[in-house]
Amino acid sequence: MTKRPLILLALAIFTFAAACGGGGSDSASESGDGLSGEIRIDGSSTVTPLISIAAEDFQSENSDVRVTVGTSGTGGGFEKFCAGETDFSMASRPIKDEETAACKENNVEPLELVVANDGLSVVVNPENDWAECLTVEQLKAIWEPDSKVDNWKKVDPSFPDVPLTLFGAGSDSGTFDYFTGAINGEEGATRTDYNPSEDDNVTVTGVSGDKGALGYFGLSYLLENEGKIRGVEIDGGDGCVAASSDTVQDGTYKPLGRPLFIYAKKSAASRPEVAAFAEYYFENQATITEEVLFIPLTDEQITKAESELATIIGS
Repeated sequence: MTKRPLILLALAIFTFAAACGGGGSDSASESGDGLSGEIRIDGSSTVTPLISIAAEDFQSENSDVRVTVGTSGTGGGFEKFCAGETDFSMASRPIKDEETAACKENNVEPLELVVANDGLSVVVNPENDWAECLTVEQLKAIWEPDSKVDNWKKVDPSFPDVPLTLFGAGSDSGTFDYFTGAINGEEGATRTDYNPSEDDNVTVTGVSGDKGALGYFGLSYLLENEGKIRGVEIDGGDGCVAASSDTVQDGTYKPLGRPLFIYAKKSAASRPEVAAFAEYYFENQATITEEVLFIPLTDEQITKAESELATIIGS
């Protein structure tokens, strides 16, 4: 199925927003027949590789536009976005009610677009030859608040007596929210004696350097670092399933499959460079997604996006 209807709708929503948007500091600038100005983006470390590629390629075709991409985590990104400091906010979870309220206080209206799919990977050191598959119950025993599981033998009596070292996302990360919600049943509920970071490369380094380490992050980081780390299959109740494009899209990799988002500030869409960047991303979404090892949108997601965008356009 072609992605063109989604592209056209994305363009339509930005055109609609431009017609409704105000001027002031969000007004656009053009230089001759070209574009100029600055586009400010921040948020999820998981989504960063996706948007960074788009920004780099977009700038190569529009040299007078400066696109800055920061990585302060989903929560940190929404703080900046709702304060009016950025034009786009990258997110690995949907915006929360309290974040929407903060945006409203500052007259920032967020427009949600699903940009790709991803699965959270649970990873171990390549020398770990015992943990091929972990159940959700085992992961909860490891990660739940006040957990005292500090050795692999405590995870499963058949596992060796090897100290367990944990790495994972920091509390500003949407990955943190999603993982804790899916595994522990409540967003933010987790043990605190682990190595947290909003930079997933820290987890790659930590797990690759410790035989007894275990960590979690987006599937793309596992695919990018094959050989340094090894993915563990997850049993969500119906048997062990490895994270892959197919298992994320068909829903069998549960409960750790998820969509990824970018939120646009509606008033910023009145600026030609912002609208052009949105156009560029969706025109090249399939190529960009493949390049950075993310999972493309399903036909169902495309249909849903078309419906949601049409509703906004018609409102």
